Amino acid sequence: MNAIPDDATRAALARLYPGLATVLGGARPALPLTVARISSGTRVFDAGQPCEGFPLVLEGGVRVARGTADGRTLELYRVTPGEMCIVSAGCLQSGRALSAFGETYLETRMVLLGQADFLAATADEAARRFVFGTFAERLADLCELVEAVAFHRVDRRLAELLLGHGRELDTSHAALAQRLGTSREIVSRLIARFARAGYLESGREHIRILDAAALRAVAAGAPGAAV
Repeated sequence: MNAIPDDATRAALARLYPGLATVLGGARPALPLTVARISSGTRVFDAGQPCEGFPLVLEGGVRVARGTADGRTLELYRVTPGEMCIVSAGCLQSGRALSAFGETYLETRMVLLGQADFLAATADEAARRFVFGTFAERLADLCELVEAVAFHRVDRRLAELLLGHGRELDTSHAALAQRLGTSREIVSRLIARFARAGYLESGREHIRILDAAALRAVAAGAPGAAV
């Protein structure tokens, strides 16, 4: 369902995206805007397709990922309120097809700027600085992801992924595999190994951390930490 944003929504957009405030904010913004409410698990754009617009997230979030022919996915990054999707931005600037897909993982409200509106917005100097600054931050994150995938063992990456969320995690092996860009079977085997070592307990879409220190040692690649 699409709606014309009221002044409070326009103000929220300007706060979340201060670099775009001059084209998004105010009672009469330079660009026409509509707000879409999208349910969780909805594919909002797909790899190989033309980019239909640039998402500005008000609530919820979109995960951006690459898929493989055998059904595996590797999450590249997530777009939450105030963050930018560099895949969409790059495609709108270049006119090329999208190189990844985007899917909501929560109920999401967003504004979608079409290509002409996005290019008009980034003609503003403050907006241009904001866009290129975000590109630099996302590029650094993606370089870390490439390093992790290329050089770190899956058990180390899984241990790191399990940490930092408290003792109880409500997630499935399939969801963890998607985050890691590997198969569910590999994640299940590693979870079973961690459980046998006493690092965690695993149930249906639920994991309880028993020994966070041991998982941190695995994540760090400490000698003797492998299970």
